[in-house]
Amino acid sequence: MPEQPMQRSNAYDLFVFVLTVLSLAIMALLLLPLNPATEQLLRVYDNAICVVFLGDFAIRITRAPSRSEYFLREGGWLDLLGSIPSLGFFKYSAILRLARLSRLARITRLVREQNRREIIDDVLTHRSQYAAFITCFGALLVLVISSVLVLGFESRAAEANITSGGDALWWALVTITTVGYGDRYPITFGGRVVAFTVMLAGVGIIGALASMLASVLVSPAPASAPDETPTHDADTALELRAVREELRALRSEISAMRDSEGER
Repeated sequence: MPEQPMQRSNAYDLFVFVLTVLSLAIMALLLLPLNPATEQLLRVYDNAICVVFLGDFAIRITRAPSRSEYFLREGGWLDLLGSIPSLGFFKYSAILRLARLSRLARITRLVREQNRREIIDDVLTHRSQYAAFITCFGALLVLVISSVLVLGFESRAAEANITSGGDALWWALVTITTVGYGDRYPITFGGRVVAFTVMLAGVGIIGALASMLASVLVSPAPASAPDETPTHDADTALELRAVREELRALRSEISAMRDSEGER
C-alpha cells in the first residue's frame, strides 16, 4: 500500500496567531500615556516580535508554491509591512502594525476550514509541537507581563534598583530561568508579589522544557511500516522451508532404519 502523506500541523500557525494578538496588545498599550521607561520596554518587545514575524514571512514566501501569488494575492505584502521594526528611528511605523490584522484573518480562515474533530486529532497527533509552542509562548507572556508590572511598581519607589526597561527585562530573564543573580530585586509589595508569581511560573516552564528534551533523547526509533518488509524476509522463509524438508527426510530415514533392525 502506498504511504499516506503526513498531515501538516496547525501548531505553528496557532503560535503565530497568538503572537500576533500579543503584538497588537503591545501596540494598544503604546497608545496609552506611559512613563518613558515602560514605553521603551514595550518597544523592545515589539521590535523582537517584528524579528520573529520577518522570519515567518521569509519561511512562508520560501515555501509558497508561487511566491508572487503569496505576496500579491494572499497578503504577503501586508505581512511584510506589519513586520518592519521601528528601532526608534521610524516614529510613525506603528501604523504599519495594523497590517498584522491580515495575518490574523488568514490564520483564522485556515482554522475555521477544519471541524472540531480534525483539530482534536491534529493536537493529539502533533502534541509535542503544540507543547513546545505553548511553552515558548507562555515564557514570553510571563516575561512581558512581569517586566512591565515590576517596572510599574518599582519605578515609584525612591530606593528601587529596577528603574529602567533594561533593569526590568534583565530581572525578569534571570528570575524566570530560576538563576536569580540578586543584582536587581524588587523592594515594593507589588513587585515582590510579581516576583513570587514569576518564580512559580519559571519552575513550571523550565520543568516543561526539561521534560520535552528528555522525551526527545529517550524516544525510540520509529517502527517500520507494515508494507516496508525487509527484502531478506523472503530468503529467510525459503531457508526455513528447506530446513523443514531436510528434517522430514531425516525422520523418514531414521524410521526406515528402525524398521529394518526390527525385522532382524
